[in-house]
Amino acid sequence: MKQIILALLVISMIASCRSSRKISTAITKKDTVVTAVAGGPDTAQLIRTALQKIEANRIGYNTFNGKVNVDYSSADGKKYDVNVILRMRKDSAIWMSANAILGIEAMRVLITKDSIKVINKLEKTYTARSIDYIQEVTSLPLTLNTLQDLIIGNPVYVDSNIVAYSATQNGVSLLSLGRFFKNLLTLDQATMTLKHSKLDDVNLSRNRTADLAYDEYETKRGPNFSTRRSITVSEKKRLDVKLDFKQYEFNQEVSFPFSIPKNYDRP
Repeated sequence: MKQIILALLVISMIASCRSSRKISTAITKKDTVVTAVAGGPDTAQLIRTALQKIEANRIGYNTFNGKVNVDYSSADGKKYDVNVILRMRKDSAIWMSANAILGIEAMRVLITKDSIKVINKLEKTYTARSIDYIQEVTSLPLTLNTLQDLIIGNPVYVDSNIVAYSATQNGVSLLSLGRFFKNLLTLDQATMTLKHSKLDDVNLSRNRTADLAYDEYETKRGPNFSTRRSITVSEKKRLDVKLDFKQYEFNQEVSFPFSIPKNYDRP
């Protein structure tokens, strides 16, 4: 069941597994595209301007609903192709329903600030855990708000402590150093939308890193929304995920149906 839960939650960049396999060279060890901040007034102003534009591009919403195809590849070679319906109310709840082969609903998940609840319709079980369970299975400091930002496409783990900056014709790069992660952000030069985020654990004893890419932006529903994402998360094991949003809407009425059949086991 945990693998299916991971496949669902990976929409929100969930996963950090453990094994002896080394991190792929697709995730580089060195951040060579940035240059050290010189500390001059011009550079400081460029950094302030970039941070202001990042904040201005953050997607604000009350509710969100969408349909997304999740292409999930685990380190053991298994692949999953899951269609997920998801609904959110900001700062309140994330609801997900995953469809298996032939469109049969396999699982329903409800995440709030305090808990995560899972109805597994294939195994006829119901599980309720503390929100801490998300951090347990992912080894990531995830909260409801972080998960919602990841789903929406807002940048996460961005600290105002910018230690490096560079600008080219192709984009702007900022390197922030926060409590948990060093985050190398790459932004589109023209729109300042997020193109790439590379997270490396500030704890050097952990070889934990994540690579997020954002593509296919569109404004059909108002905000500039990335409809295609790719996510790679590694510690001692690697997980690859591709997300393709087929439908999405902002600020429409949403509901979170979560009826538990009486005959379901509650392990």
